[in-house]
Amino acid sequence: MSRRVVLIRAVNVGGAKLPMADLREMAAELGATDITTYIASGNLLCEPAGDPGDFDRALEKAITDRFGFEREVISRSRDDLVSALEAHPFDVVDAKYSYIYCLTGTPAADKVAEFSERTFGDDVFRVIGDDLHIRYAEGAGVSKLTAPVIAKGLGVQGTGRNLKTVQKLIDLAE
Repeated sequence: MSRRVVLIRAVNVGGAKLPMADLREMAAELGATDITTYIASGNLLCEPAGDPGDFDRALEKAITDRFGFEREVISRSRDDLVSALEAHPFDVVDAKYSYIYCLTGTPAADKVAEFSERTFGDDVFRVIGDDLHIRYAEGAGVSKLTAPVIAKGLGVQGTGRNLKTVQKLIDLAE
């Protein structure tokens, strides 16, 4: 098994407190090794025991059991993140405004086509596989292209990280 970058959606915002020490502890209890976290926004790096998808679901359950809120857990290999970063289809004006939004699965083609017809001001976006690439014009915090809009429009949940964070996670995963 290789090291994975495990992303937890929407923690340490809106009252969903998840201390990174607790996250590392839960990962260890689930058999993961080589465990680290990066900033307090739900970024875990580890070598999971067994199938990564099974680990992700077990961690989701552990978070719900311990903290009482449900959050999606989405993991990618280092190579997955490198490929996503290389595939980013937009000019990067400012890395903090350009995002890779990792999805829980590949959205249905009809959902992608319908969602792609929508506009959100000057923000641009494109689905590539199981990632949504976004370049926000003014930043994620002021955009109408929000997590609930994405989940409803594409039919799958996800979590985004700006390109600076993605690059740092790639570096840490080495």
